[in-house]
Amino acid sequence: MLKQNNMKKMIMTAGIAVALSACSSSEKKSEILAPGDILLTEFTTPFGVPPFDKIELEDYMPAFKEAIAQQQKEVDDIVGQTAAPDFENTIVALDQSGSLLRKVNAVFSGLNSANTNDEMQALSRELSPLLSKNSDDIRLNKDLFARVKTVYDNRESLNLNKEQKKLLEETYKSFVRGGANLDAEQQARLRELNSEISMLQLTFGQNMLKETNAFQLVIENKDDLAGLPESLILNAEVAARAAGLEGKWLFTLHNPSVMPFLQYADNRALREKIFKGYINRGNNGNDADNKDVVLKLVTLRLEKAKLMGYDDYASFVLEDRMAKTSDKVYALLDEIWKPALGKAKEELADINAEIKKEGGNFEAEGWDWRYYFEKAKKAKFDLDENQVRPYLKLENVRDGAFLLANKLYGITFTPIKEIPLPHPDAQAFECKDKDGTHLGVLYMDFFPRASKRGGAWCGTYRSQTYKDGKRQGPVVTIVCNFSQPAPGQPALLSADEAETLFHEFGHGLHNLFKDVHYYGVSGVPRDFVELPSQVMEHWVFEPELLKEYAKHYETNEVIPAELIEKLDKSGKYGQGFATTEYLAASLLDMDFHVLKDVHEGADVMKFEETVLGERGLLKQIPSRYRTTYFNHTMGGGYTAGYYSYIWAEVLDADAYQAYKETGDIFNQEVAAKFREYVLTPGGIDDAMDMYKNFRGKEPNTEPLLKNRGLK
Repeated sequence: MLKQNNMKKMIMTAGIAVALSACSSSEKKSEILAPGDILLTEFTTPFGVPPFDKIELEDYMPAFKEAIAQQQKEVDDIVGQTAAPDFENTIVALDQSGSLLRKVNAVFSGLNSANTNDEMQALSRELSPLLSKNSDDIRLNKDLFARVKTVYDNRESLNLNKEQKKLLEETYKSFVRGGANLDAEQQARLRELNSEISMLQLTFGQNMLKETNAFQLVIENKDDLAGLPESLILNAEVAARAAGLEGKWLFTLHNPSVMPFLQYADNRALREKIFKGYINRGNNGNDADNKDVVLKLVTLRLEKAKLMGYDDYASFVLEDRMAKTSDKVYALLDEIWKPALGKAKEELADINAEIKKEGGNFEAEGWDWRYYFEKAKKAKFDLDENQVRPYLKLENVRDGAFLLANKLYGITFTPIKEIPLPHPDAQAFECKDKDGTHLGVLYMDFFPRASKRGGAWCGTYRSQTYKDGKRQGPVVTIVCNFSQPAPGQPALLSADEAETLFHEFGHGLHNLFKDVHYYGVSGVPRDFVELPSQVMEHWVFEPELLKEYAKHYETNEVIPAELIEKLDKSGKYGQGFATTEYLAASLLDMDFHVLKDVHEGADVMKFEETVLGERGLLKQIPSRYRTTYFNHTMGGGYTAGYYSYIWAEVLDADAYQAYKETGDIFNQEVAAKFREYVLTPGGIDDAMDMYKNFRGKEPNTEPLLKNRGLK
């Protein structure tokens, strides 16, 4: 990877016959390979994973430029051939073009998210217009589109199988949605819009990371640590020492630091300080302020939508998703909003009662919610999250996810020792199918660092593909930001973190099980993609699985039945807050992108306040992501799509019922159907058809509302 990570000394691959096996340093490497060649040549590492330990910053730009040039030549070859357009020489050839660019981009993008630095972020800004131009050069190539259209127009006579038909449809649609039918002037403007939008999305994410890393709550008086768990205090001491603040305690806006601080810190003034630091990221009037970025993004996205013939950007985006229209999205969100807000008000009453019980003479504010909710939950259910953590040792939770996959699908995960790692903290596993065949490689990277963006995600350093008629397993990565272990102690997860691990592992299984022949049919709609991840969350606290993996980190005692019972009884408590803060973000995302006009100089924070205030959002519950740090939508990916989690929850809640109905939550026949119809086909089938093939019917919202205690 990069020189400053010193990975060459830490994770050199041993015993592998690679092209650079004789090299012991980057200086030696440079005598053999020119910059970029390490990314352009075939990876001769175990399982063909990227040689992270040998890639330098200076390798990326030459590799990107060569990969782009190769794809341009591949496209020129398709257009310049004399043979009449057909499925193989045009559609398949186009699908296979750019394989080198996908390879290089997967490595750079993965590392730029998980272990970035100023140099990589600067490079990403240089690359953004190059990649945008390359994409537009393909989708706006008239001669290429003419060949694609010829094949598409003749599709009924081609005798294609289902996967081939889907590839042809998706290829044609990608050109139309990419502007192929626009005139020359419109296409020129579309190029400008795509480039500007891409750069603004990149800027938004970089600003958010900068703001998150910039905030520090430094505590000098030990009395101000009252209420905090000992493990959190120890971690804050280590963080302070690393920052040159010996003898002090440092808390940050990374979730494993800020959230437990808000949950347990007795000092109300300090809770207020860190809370306001958290909710004002990107809204501080400095060089990382995101308000103008958001306004420009929303404006340009709307212009792009209108250029493409749509009334608003949401209409353009949703056409390609399960929901299809914004009316359907709002209908679902509105159906859940009222009962969720009602529950939140009940929880607020409990919180205010706790404040009065302690003699407080104030109404709860946002920085009080988690603190007093924890007290209310303890009063109602005699349950403190810190009672559960000792049974959720990270390695045990991880192995519990592996065990679940084995019980459902018969697959196994084996640690790989001698293999390049994307970061020294990462772990690597080989996944094998129940018959012993290789399915793929899984990396897991659990702890926060300044070089890693926030949240948790699953990605790939190589997607599943076919080569010479044989399935090539993917290289999957799961990246999280869990609580760091206290010095000399194991990492003990919160209940939420355990759910997150299972969630991302579900995405990992989706990538590992996928079996498609064409890159163009590998993806699924954004509002379907969370089904495989969210369904896995249902097992996390099932007693039958807890007894297998939830063991005390000191005594190895299985989690007591009475603690499981408390977890079960308290499971729905707090769903008013959780559902409302999520729905607020989903509605905010949609509200920005159904706009049909954006005024120059508009105040985006005032817009947020107005649209959420009109719906009655409690002042104590900010949107899960406020506008200036809402990377899901402003950074791209979930634009006009943050609703996808709740949309998919309708599916996953109903899907889990298929297991419950059999009386066996590990039913392998149900799991086999889920794998066959949901996890394996990529995007070959329509998303709702995939679900109905598995379940035999369309889902309804009843299981979701019951699971959340809203009905």
